[in-house]
Amino acid sequence: MLLSKSKSPEDVISTPVESLESSKSSPYIPDDNTNLKRELKPRHTSFLSLAGIIGPGILVGASLALKNGPLSLLLGFSIIGIVAMIMMQSLIVLIMNYPTGGVFSSLGCRVVDPAYGGVVGWCYFIVFVTVLANEYNTTAALLQFWGPQVPLYGYILMFWVAFLGFQFLGVGVFGEAEFWLASLKIIGIFAFYIFSIVYMSGGIKGQPAFGFHYWNDPGALANGFKSVVATFVYASTFYSGSEIPAIAAAESKDPRSLPSVVRNTVFRIIFIYIGIAIFYGATVPYNDETLNANTKALQSPMSIAIKRAGWNGGAHLINAFIIVTCISAINSSIFIGSRTLLHLANEGQAPKLLKTVNKHGVPYFAVILTNAFGLISLMNISTGAANAYNYIVNISGVAVFIVWGSVCFYHIRFRQAWAAQGRDANDLTHKGLWYPYLPIAGMTLNIFLALIQGWSYFKPFQAKDWVDSYILLPFSIVLFFVLKIVNKTKWVKLHEADLDTGRFVG
Repeated sequence: MLLSKSKSPEDVISTPVESLESSKSSPYIPDDNTNLKRELKPRHTSFLSLAGIIGPGILVGASLALKNGPLSLLLGFSIIGIVAMIMMQSLIVLIMNYPTGGVFSSLGCRVVDPAYGGVVGWCYFIVFVTVLANEYNTTAALLQFWGPQVPLYGYILMFWVAFLGFQFLGVGVFGEAEFWLASLKIIGIFAFYIFSIVYMSGGIKGQPAFGFHYWNDPGALANGFKSVVATFVYASTFYSGSEIPAIAAAESKDPRSLPSVVRNTVFRIIFIYIGIAIFYGATVPYNDETLNANTKALQSPMSIAIKRAGWNGGAHLINAFIIVTCISAINSSIFIGSRTLLHLANEGQAPKLLKTVNKHGVPYFAVILTNAFGLISLMNISTGAANAYNYIVNISGVAVFIVWGSVCFYHIRFRQAWAAQGRDANDLTHKGLWYPYLPIAGMTLNIFLALIQGWSYFKPFQAKDWVDSYILLPFSIVLFFVLKIVNKTKWVKLHEADLDTGRFVG
């Protein structure tokens, strides 16, 4: 299904400055394409970008990445962080010019091929249903630490119902909850940083100062370059969610606040991810038995560090903190996944039923379907949390690289179409840095990472993990041709690309 014909500038589906200013007297500014409600305030979108997606991955799943060594953790987080920042430069161009929330699918349909936009949209959905499953997995495992008498599936199903009901309350309630939960997460991480510095410096009674001793004993890398490559897939999954401004744009009261929201991502990368990599590697050796334990539940490096410092009861505090991050991350994952489905349905790349919204502007069928995929977490019952996490993260990692590379590709195609139609680049709401070099670099790096991320499974060859790492690449190609045949789509010619529908003017 192709997009509708381009409209004249007067009929553009956008939110002009006048409408934004009039929002003070009107509680909602409906989106003409999706009937979503613009209820997210700048502080909501800012904190969503800064800490809304910080969840059990960075706090618990990082234990599996740390097993590769502290240097691999730092390099992996730094390299993927640079790639994420490059991608965000392209993303801000797209969402500032088209703040309709459909960047991943809609713009692909408009400037590349509707089938291509469908593939990218579905890959983005896969990222967040896999992340969602891991979040349910972690939450249930942590609750069993306190209440082992309740079966794992019992906790998962209770949370499943609770989060489903919460999502139906509307995006305004979601945004306010995320603002406060994100604030708590930032405070908690900052507290861990202070603890780590005190612990490393010998400030805890009975514990000598050891600094970065674990970088020498047992060492910085567990398996050389292989360790660094193995960390890429974890890091990409942990960084997924940096793109949330693109989804939240459709429900933002003021798209003009989006540049500052995206700039917060740089702060997030430096302060949170690089900081976490440094302090995890400094306080926990990669050969710690707890990291390598083959148990039903994953252990957070934070909990391990506090126990090593001699405070066994501190694990309860860390678990409570992680539960808070899980609540926030699950909410955000359902939000992103459901809105992605809505835009896919709006472009004819998913069943039309998924774009149905209730009076609060919530796409409830899309919410139900997204949350249903969270039940993949039940595989934890038979495989154990560590194995379940590995299976799921391998799939989501390559999906992130596909999406990020495609965002850079969209940026290039958009600017080429803009020039092909004789338009002046100075008329763009936002042009981005160092075009075209930065998006070309971003596209190249993501292709490279998508191909190399399963390299550690070649020697010795691990067929199951290798297939898990690369299955999305052939799947995406097959899906592209299926959507192309079913919807009879055509590759969009640059001079015919629809650059007016949904464009923000103001």
